[in-house]
Amino acid sequence: MKKRILVTGGAGFLGSHLCERLLNEGNEVICLDNFFTGSKQNVIHLIDNPYFEMIRHDVTMPFFIEVDEIYNLACPASPIHYQYNAIKTIKTSVMGAINMLGLAKRVKAKVLQASTSEVYGDPEIHPQTEDYWGHVNPIGLRSCYDEGKRCAESLFFNYHRQNDVRIKVMRIFNTYGPRMDPNDGRVVSNFIVQALKNEDITIYGDGSQTRSFCYVDDLLEGMVRLMNTPDAFTGPVNIGNPGEFTILELAQNVIELTNSKSKIINQPLPADDPMQRQPDITIAKKELGWEPKIPLQEGLIKTIEYFKSVI
Repeated sequence: MKKRILVTGGAGFLGSHLCERLLNEGNEVICLDNFFTGSKQNVIHLIDNPYFEMIRHDVTMPFFIEVDEIYNLACPASPIHYQYNAIKTIKTSVMGAINMLGLAKRVKAKVLQASTSEVYGDPEIHPQTEDYWGHVNPIGLRSCYDEGKRCAESLFFNYHRQNDVRIKVMRIFNTYGPRMDPNDGRVVSNFIVQALKNEDITIYGDGSQTRSFCYVDDLLEGMVRLMNTPDAFTGPVNIGNPGEFTILELAQNVIELTNSKSKIINQPLPADDPMQRQPDITIAKKELGWEPKIPLQEGLIKTIEYFKSVI
């Protein structure tokens, strides 16, 4: 039986890949986006599919529709984009959660929140487990995103406890792949763009800070598996790649794979930038039977091919 599935932020980097995957699995997909950071270009190839619908709408406003499942992905997710209009970012996380939870409650849909590893802030434990409450600056420049997502998680669990809404909460760690915005200021896109243009590659600090990078297809597999778990399992669950690399290693990898003439230069570290980010995926392995499969080299090659086509 075809499910009717709503994807908010469906024209974004992750959302567009998710729409595509859900359509391929034989579902009817309604993609909701206000195109603040999403792009029609990401979903243009799906427009002719009779089971795909594109609606321009802002999740901070209520939305009425009959659906079976909701994936709530709407929110700017890179520091450049979420700091551009901090109030709008908080509203998207908080009002967006309220509106989607209200919708799920009315039509008895199951709803998944795309939360983030940023709920852990600059973590004091490593790697991060789901029972860690985080170390977040509530008034810093990044707080519009961190605290917005933390509040959204609180809303999800309160709607679940109070109104029996069927919820799933996933905490997404660094993800990369085709359809990332070349100008989103994230480390993978920055490095690839700089390398392809043979420009200096900028590293903040000495490059010893670590990140774990998960390829988009791996992430989606975890997301869909989480949505399909029994109702009793709500999460939160970390979805990301525990393989840890320093930022310097990533830059060297990108230079090598692009045959670039770029040189690496160092700049001072931005405020509240976490030194380490690595998921503990014990729960994902146990509850979802999930772990990432695509190695960094392979994922970077696919991502570089995409960037070559858009730059």
